Amino acid sequence: MKYAVIFGGSSFEHEISIVSAITIKDKLPIEWFFFIDKERDIYLIDKENMKSKYFASGEYKNSQKVEITKNGFKYQKGILKKEIKIVPDVTINLIHGRDGEDGKIPGILSFYKIKAITPNTEACAVSYNKLFTKAYAKEIGVNVIDYEVITEPKTKFDFPVIVKPARLGSSIGVSVVRNQKEFEYAFDVAREFDDLIIVEPFIEGIEEYNLAGCTADEWIFSKLEKVEKKEFLDFEKKYMDFSRKETKLKEDKNLKPQFEETFKKIYGDIFKNALIRCDFFYKDGIIYLNEINPIPGSLANYLFDDFKNVIDRLAKNLEEEKEIKIDYAYINKIQMAKGK
Repeated sequence: MKYAVIFGGSSFEHEISIVSAITIKDKLPIEWFFFIDKERDIYLIDKENMKSKYFASGEYKNSQKVEITKNGFKYQKGILKKEIKIVPDVTINLIHGRDGEDGKIPGILSFYKIKAITPNTEACAVSYNKLFTKAYAKEIGVNVIDYEVITEPKTKFDFPVIVKPARLGSSIGVSVVRNQKEFEYAFDVAREFDDLIIVEPFIEGIEEYNLAGCTADEWIFSKLEKVEKKEFLDFEKKYMDFSRKETKLKEDKNLKPQFEETFKKIYGDIFKNALIRCDFFYKDGIIYLNEINPIPGSLANYLFDDFKNVIDRLAKNLEEEKEIKIDYAYINKIQMAKGK
């Protein structure tokens, strides 16, 4: 299986995507790395250049520019501009946030018939906007924490509360606030990232669990991770604490079946072809969905004992978009009726 990874993108999570791609290169036999920069130009990056400094310094611009084409990618080489085409067996969408998780890249990959491990456009719509996530969860019978949308720093909830941008993952712009002054500041911070802001009550003593998985030839689940945290899993804990990947997970085997059943409801048919991670809350015997990560950091590889096997199984069981028969029968009938 020849894999390609597409990463970067015009996103607040651009750098996180780079870190994810660098991590994945040591976990999977990746043949090609396609980097999308802030201008949305696409570059083919040599594996030996998959280092954070290469991107931060702008050296990546010395790499070969490529374009997306039917079934893969292409570029022109030499004075004669010979066209070189790259057709991966499977492309892994590893763009976090905008471009990758909002549906743009998944739609392009589908349009050009590129087989990919990625959430589709429908899955992106459900998971990218926290309002839509909560509405979806309610519809399928999964609990969510109460919430409200605000347009100014006022809330119906008593302090403490959590302030969140609605269309941003990775805990960026998320704040726990305990008084009005903090609330006003947190509101301004969140507005820096999004104009749609959600407030939720902060529940003392609530536990947080993470579970990743997908469906291939059968359901595949990761270990159930109980998140050790002070208040909530903020950006720094989530992405700068690299030792977390090496920490032995604290798994409650009695609880896991309950989380797996909830995960199945969420994944359904909507998230087919994707490896996702669901972040849950747990309190007084009730499971609540916090958020859906349709493209989790580093694909949540640290939650699986045999990550490569999981990706291989998913890759072999990807469902391709059904062909629609177009034979112009309707137009031909109209023309015949007109006698033309």
